[in-house]
Amino acid sequence: MSSSPTPSAQLARTAALLPALVALKDPRARRGRRHSVSGLVAVALCAVLAGARSFAAIGQWASELTPDLLTELGLVRALAPETSTFRWVFTALDASALDALVAAFTWTRTTTVSGTAGTRRVIAVDGKTVRGARTAGSDPNSAPHLVSAVDHATGTTLGQLATAAKSNEIPTVRTLLAAFDLSANGGVVITVDAMHTQADTAQAITTAGGNYVFTVKRNQPKLYAACKALPWNDIPATTAADARHGRVRRTITVTTAPDWITFDGAPQVAQIRRTSTRNRKKSVEVIYIITSADHRAAPPTTLAAWVQMHWGIENRSHRVRDVVYDEDRSTVRTGNGPQVMATLRNTAISLLRLAGHTCIAAALRHHVANASRPIYLVLTS
Repeated sequence: MSSSPTPSAQLARTAALLPALVALKDPRARRGRRHSVSGLVAVALCAVLAGARSFAAIGQWASELTPDLLTELGLVRALAPETSTFRWVFTALDASALDALVAAFTWTRTTTVSGTAGTRRVIAVDGKTVRGARTAGSDPNSAPHLVSAVDHATGTTLGQLATAAKSNEIPTVRTLLAAFDLSANGGVVITVDAMHTQADTAQAITTAGGNYVFTVKRNQPKLYAACKALPWNDIPATTAADARHGRVRRTITVTTAPDWITFDGAPQVAQIRRTSTRNRKKSVEVIYIITSADHRAAPPTTLAAWVQMHWGIENRSHRVRDVVYDEDRSTVRTGNGPQVMATLRNTAISLLRLAGHTCIAAALRHHVANASRPIYLVLTS
């Protein structure tokens, strides 16, 4: 699967979704085409907004549309596309090109919705394996592993790239970030998990004008031990109470980064101690943070919020795809179909969040009740 980035210059040019889809290259031969590829994607996206989870569900939803509604979505023929048409086109479609076009649109929309002059954008980057796309008896690593970038403020997916296996996620993240203008509004902040605490990733982000927030855990024992040995007890700490999910207290201690921290442009290092009580059992987790944001851009409370919000990619994106759309049990397994379906789910979730919906399951129930609702949402996006 291709994973070529979109040039940053294009990201500010796509202010509407459907016109952007016209740029998609149709994988079919010209002879015998009945429907444009952009129209098929538009119809499929509307069906996913109405809760469709498979090609069969998309085909059934499309079959119930009136000719007028099909025309509104860019299909010039009154006859609805069949399930086999969606299956064939999406299996062969350039999934990375679709991701790039959607990313350009979402970047522009989230800048308009959540960004004001001087507002710093924060993006969480993490990977997710589409487990259901692995065929029975095949290598577990054969399932597509997709790396996503999710906007902290809106919970929308700003981009997605496929990697051949989870072990290749590190360079894929750098490729994905290369598509974004990280210098915007004083420097975009990138939050990643401990796998991506890498010197090359730090340099790539800072060279592009952004800032990083890296997590240090025991997967890097020497770095973890060195961070642990700093005199944290001698440094004033900031504590916040949080009773959600059994978590009682979160304490962050921030200090100037010592000389032995060689990550590009790292002025601060922090210790975050999470103390939680569940079922009368107390547990303590300690992680360390290395960031290129200085104390003015990232005081302790701000830095702690960035770290906490990073896990929003699990709750606001990955979990929704698994629980609401049952992605991990999807039977779409052929060609680029799994990635295309994941892109449609990401886009549907993003559109719903931009429209103000906080509960995606309830939003799908709202849109399935009337075919005009998802179509209106797509046409006005």
